[in-house]
Amino acid sequence: MTTFLIALAVLIAGYFIYGMLVERVIGCTSQREMPCYTKQDGIDYMPLPTWKVFLIQFLNIAGLGPIFGAIMGIMFGPAAFLWIVLGTIFAGAVHDFLSGVISIRMGGASLPEIVGSQLGNGVKQLMRGFSLMLMILVGAVFVLTPAGLIAGMTPDWMDATFWVCAIFIYYILATLLPIDKLIGNLYPVFGFALLFMAAGIMGVLIFSDVTIPDGITQGLYNRSANADVMPLFPMMFVSIACGAISGFHATQSPMMARCLKNEKLARPVFYGAMVTEGIVALIWAAAAIAFTGGYENLSGYLAEHGGTGGLVHDISIAWLGTLGGALAILGVIAAPITSGDTALRSARLIAADFMNMEQKTIMKRLAVSVPIFVLTFVIMQIDFDVLWRYFAWCNQTLAVFTLWACTVYLAHRGLTYWITMLPAMFMTCVCTTYILFAPEGFGVDYTISVAVGLIVTAIAAGWFMKKVAFAPKMSVIED
Repeated sequence: MTTFLIALAVLIAGYFIYGMLVERVIGCTSQREMPCYTKQDGIDYMPLPTWKVFLIQFLNIAGLGPIFGAIMGIMFGPAAFLWIVLGTIFAGAVHDFLSGVISIRMGGASLPEIVGSQLGNGVKQLMRGFSLMLMILVGAVFVLTPAGLIAGMTPDWMDATFWVCAIFIYYILATLLPIDKLIGNLYPVFGFALLFMAAGIMGVLIFSDVTIPDGITQGLYNRSANADVMPLFPMMFVSIACGAISGFHATQSPMMARCLKNEKLARPVFYGAMVTEGIVALIWAAAAIAFTGGYENLSGYLAEHGGTGGLVHDISIAWLGTLGGALAILGVIAAPITSGDTALRSARLIAADFMNMEQKTIMKRLAVSVPIFVLTFVIMQIDFDVLWRYFAWCNQTLAVFTLWACTVYLAHRGLTYWITMLPAMFMTCVCTTYILFAPEGFGVDYTISVAVGLIVTAIAAGWFMKKVAFAPKMSVIED
């Protein structure tokens, strides 16, 4: 319990202390003209209440990562608690916050345009295709997952296929309609359910007779049953993505950058939403080992009780009762849906940006969206486990590009760039090692994979120092 409370306190303190430091580095100001006013179109660019912007951002980035990812990640042992806390404060929240602020300063530009502006036109073209494909992968994954969860709670005739169709129709509408319609009206309901779930589970952990067997005093070694094939580094850092750092988040920040009314609100919305997600991940990681009795029992419980979804259902009902459990499960279902719909909406915005096609008319939105819907449907036919593994790596690789772009942005303006350079180097090593070592990658020997990861990281850092860090600086006023 002590470990959990300390971790919770550090996350909250991180928002106020380190978040404020990062805000001072980037220099947010209330005097800046905001895209929601300068480009207002009634579809994607429009001022929204700050509480709505926060909830939309939080639900956009949440997905199943801070719940399912945290549960799968905690099987690696107490090191997962450290990664959730430190990853959120020093990597994930900084990544989300700075990508949002830079988007504001570029008129609400989508992520490929942000990265391309800092890393060059060649990288911009790569990022356009890469991020567009990731958004489609997210849309496909987050149709299948909630459809299966809802099907298990409804009559037989409402099977997974029925819910796949229903969710996909909703995604189409959420992608095409103005952001203040479906998304702006439904997210407060979904947000309440997700936050109620997290608060309820946390209340049980703190105030009930529950033991959290964190095992941190026994060391941070890998508790995974198959530690030889699932080493702590890099596997844990890819398994726990949305609860620590996730490249997907940077594709969502620009969407809310187009609705935020004041740049000084960027830290509460972007940094704050990521810290909130880190808290949700911390809660579910602790709940998983508390409910099952420890790391050794967790994998067995998942195998015998319907996987991660079965464990989430059992914890919700056992700890929150029938009504509370129903609300909690609604939150778990809402989380992937509210990431899937905005993923496809982001795909439309990314495609529209690189085609330079305004989106005021429904016909132009359809012209961009229909190919995206078709491709999403085709990808949904691929085996889910394969989809999820490649999504996880693509997701973290996108974070690498975003962090390096933010580092270049800061360095060009003579600002403190180490706040993004250090996590960029770490995630470069993680992603390089993972794709070389993992079975779905190249299956290279572990030692060689780590060595190559370190070499690639050193090359990236050397290129930055030579080409950017010592180059002439531009004035912040140029923003």
